[in-house]
Amino acid sequence: MTSEAQMSATPRDANSTLTAEFTMQALVQDRYGSADVLRLERVPRPKVTDDEVLVRVRAAGVHIGDWHVMTGQPYLMRVMGFGLRAPKARIRGVDLAGTVQAVGKNVTRFHAGDDVYGTGAGAFAEHASAHVDTLASKPFNMTFEQAAAVPTSACTALQALRTGGIASGQQVLIIGASGGVGIFAVQIAKAFGAEVTGVCSTGKADLVRSIGADHVIDYTQEDFTQSDQRYDLILDTGGNRSLSQLRSVLTAKGTLVLVGGEGGGRWIGGAMGRSMRALMLSPFVSQQLRMIVAKATSGDLEFLTELIEAGKVAPVIDKTYPLSEAPAAIGYLAARHARGKVVITV
Repeated sequence: MTSEAQMSATPRDANSTLTAEFTMQALVQDRYGSADVLRLERVPRPKVTDDEVLVRVRAAGVHIGDWHVMTGQPYLMRVMGFGLRAPKARIRGVDLAGTVQAVGKNVTRFHAGDDVYGTGAGAFAEHASAHVDTLASKPFNMTFEQAAAVPTSACTALQALRTGGIASGQQVLIIGASGGVGIFAVQIAKAFGAEVTGVCSTGKADLVRSIGADHVIDYTQEDFTQSDQRYDLILDTGGNRSLSQLRSVLTAKGTLVLVGGEGGGRWIGGAMGRSMRALMLSPFVSQQLRMIVAKATSGDLEFLTELIEAGKVAPVIDKTYPLSEAPAAIGYLAARHARGKVVITV
């Protein structure tokens, strides 16, 4: 006969198993603010729609957008749909790499057990949902940590270069070449056959050379806007130069692509204000002045996979943090200390 102790233990064990099966650890926030608004909490696992997959996250990449959503700045982003008083999405993180655990009924490209990378909803967690159109098979020659460093930054770099009409033989200037987007932009531009000049600080010049830049300008020692060199294409990821300064080093028919940029105040930020001015000016000058709003797509990820597996593109990872230390990871990146990408292991 079953003892009283055994009988009372059974439902508790069953409930514990059910809890573990349908919940997960995740980094959540319920109000905007600094890193102290983030906390690790057990929450329900996401449910996937017909066109989504459930990914068991193995690693998640950190990018500056995570800091913007955490703080709710610039305020314009709140009006644009991220949530007026608090973030609509409680779980932070977008870039991920992991293993498919379940698929929606319309998904045929992936199956349970497939290793994937891309973007999803709430990547700073043990599980995340992702639309099939934002995923690709993980490159065979990458770890999960390396793959998680790729999606948003590399897709942004690729889309910015394409927007600028990248072509073999061009003179290309990458401002912010040691940053998350810049590191990929240097490598992708080289893969297209361009001659690449990277702009960065003294401490990161060796890094930019190591990823293939033909020339490196240390902005603390040299003002590239005073040079006689002219560029066919400029990607500015830094946001610290005026449009007139950047145009002065473009060729007469050259293209400037603005890729983000920090500063500029709490309301609209530096990137949006300067980008709007560029778009208004562009029709009246011979040069092309453009901005991008990038998004990871499966097509671009598959293109990047080809470059990665061919050894032409690789992430540079500065630091990895466990999920429990994700707030510190976001803070480290926001302080601009990183030499390359920051990754969270799950």
